Amino acid sequence: MTQVILEELERRRAAAKRGGGEKRIAGQHAKGKLTARERIDVLLDEGSFEETDMFVEHRSHDFGMQDQRIPGDGVVTGRGTIGGRLVYVFSKDFTVFGGSLSGAHAAKIVKLQKMALTTGAPIIGLFDAGGARIQEGSRAWRATPTSSCRTP
Repeated sequence: MTQVILEELERRRAAAKRGGGEKRIAGQHAKGKLTARERIDVLLDEGSFEETDMFVEHRSHDFGMQDQRIPGDGVVTGRGTIGGRLVYVFSKDFTVFGGSLSGAHAAKIVKLQKMALTTGAPIIGLFDAGGARIQEGSRAWRATPTSSCRTP
């Protein structure tokens, strides 16, 4: 039973790390751009990145969005080190909904900001995005207690 659970967790991690998929990743590379995770890898000390909220997905049901859920929801968040110093980092993932901001996406960033504030460590934002997610309207940029980072 434990082995099955661990295998499922690894499957879900691999899916989340693919973001919007190989075709969209290839599109980023064709434009000479790195993916969100590749930018984090270049920025941080090797092997220091610890991702947070990898499995968070948006909660929108409008305009068919209930059928378009991608783990991470367009932003990779976490912490790592630069020159051995702790930093928090978020990197918008253009391969997922154009890196557009949703309520869940915003809540991930706000949570990271609070973690950085608590520890006194800097936060770095890497932007490659198309703005707010229009399907969510004004909810896209509000990170309220009702839009906390919960895994479905």
